[in-house]
Amino acid sequence: MPADHRSSRPRSRLRAVREIEVRTHVVHGYRRVFRIAGDTAGESAKSPLLLIHGIGDNSTTWLPVMSALARNHLVIAPDLLGHGQSDKPRADYSVAAYANGMRDLLGTLDIDRVNLVGHSLGGGVAMQFAYQFPERTERLVLVGSGGVGRQVNPVLRAASVPGADLALSLLRLPGARWQTRLVVKALELLDTGLGRDAPDLLRLVDALPDATARSAFVRTLRAVVDWRGQVVTMLDRCYLARGMPTLLVWGSRDRVLPVAHAYRAHAAMPGSRLEIFSGAGHFPFHAEPERFVALLEDFLASTAPANWSLEQWRELLRSGRPVADPRLMGAGQPPAAYPELQAASERSAT
Repeated sequence: MPADHRSSRPRSRLRAVREIEVRTHVVHGYRRVFRIAGDTAGESAKSPLLLIHGIGDNSTTWLPVMSALARNHLVIAPDLLGHGQSDKPRADYSVAAYANGMRDLLGTLDIDRVNLVGHSLGGGVAMQFAYQFPERTERLVLVGSGGVGRQVNPVLRAASVPGADLALSLLRLPGARWQTRLVVKALELLDTGLGRDAPDLLRLVDALPDATARSAFVRTLRAVVDWRGQVVTMLDRCYLARGMPTLLVWGSRDRVLPVAHAYRAHAAMPGSRLEIFSGAGHFPFHAEPERFVALLEDFLASTAPANWSLEQWRELLRSGRPVADPRLMGAGQPPAAYPELQAASERSAT
């Protein structure tokens, strides 16, 4: 593959974007809304970033870091189908479907290869994209990512059970929003892990009273979580990340997806780099945006993009071995043989 990954096709759909713009493309009959910033030609277009948000969220979550990243990169932050301003049809909301949707959106923009940055559910989508389309992936950045263990906040487990959508509809009742804010404020004052993410929790809850958004949220959640926890894992295929530059970023006080998952992923992904934001919750890029941007820029500058051939990929599939170690795959506490996992689990419990 040539060193410059950009397509030889005319870039008629892209132009220089000096400020963050909101654009809309119709893909497969559904409106996809995305934010875009950065130069679309020259050096900054050679290493584009695709920022993928988490469940119930939207592309505005990346605004604290997007302008800074756009100084040196073309940056695209979509609203996933069923989220934000994108359409919310009765459709497939699986992780694989989202990965396909990202591929097709990039196709409309004439972008062949990207650096993937995924948060929470978006991390699972990014990993699935890298697995399905390794030849289109340069680097992988996972931020408080799903898909690394069964544990997930009990609120999300409860929201996945039958009838939970009816309970969520109660949020539209008079006074419900005020009561929710009161509960979240109490969590913040008590200095709990969830309280660290109070502004973001309120932002996500505010979107749920909309019936179509609520339906899409429940469908997406049930594709990845049930009453026992997460049902999607990447640990059975993480050996395929060999040779893929990977950065893991986690908040030490993440109560949605515990920091023990960060150490578990780091142990399972050969050559990955791990950064823990001390005191941060589930949104470390909100807690310390300047640090996050500097970290990401350093990672991009200090690593060479992956350059897979189909034959390399086939050889890995033929010869590689998935992670079968129960110490990595288990849902409970990691054993003493993995002291960094044990310590992380203990910190998560406090």
